[in-house]
Amino acid sequence: MKLRNVPLRLATGAYVLHSGWEKWHGNEAQATGLHGMASGAFPAFKPMKPTDFLRMLSVGEIALGSALLAPFVPAAVVGIGLTGFSGALVTMYLRTDGLHRPGTVWPTSQGTAISKDVWMLGIGLSLIADGASRRAHE
Repeated sequence: MKLRNVPLRLATGAYVLHSGWEKWHGNEAQATGLHGMASGAFPAFKPMKPTDFLRMLSVGEIALGSALLAPFVPAAVVGIGLTGFSGALVTMYLRTDGLHRPGTVWPTSQGTAISKDVWMLGIGLSLIADGASRRAHE
């Protein structure tokens, strides 16, 4: 792991791992809320039980957060995972009415917390680029 990636991976990995851990201990109301928002943006999730969705999301976040924190996992690999995950969050933000101002990408007060996930997208793309540039030099 390159020293320049340590702050990115530590901050993002700890945040995602903690989020997954909290969801693992989530309740029915949390499961219903998250499932409703996700299935509104991604209809493929509608048939799932909210508690199963929450558990699946939790496991994914725990795995991604752990991979970001593991120094032996290449930057490009964790970058691909983080880009996919954050890309889905940004897509959900853009597909959910009320989270952004109509006709723009700018958040409403209800969408600010989710719109900030764009930083993870930038970090994921940076890790992919770093991994690609490393391979080009080798």
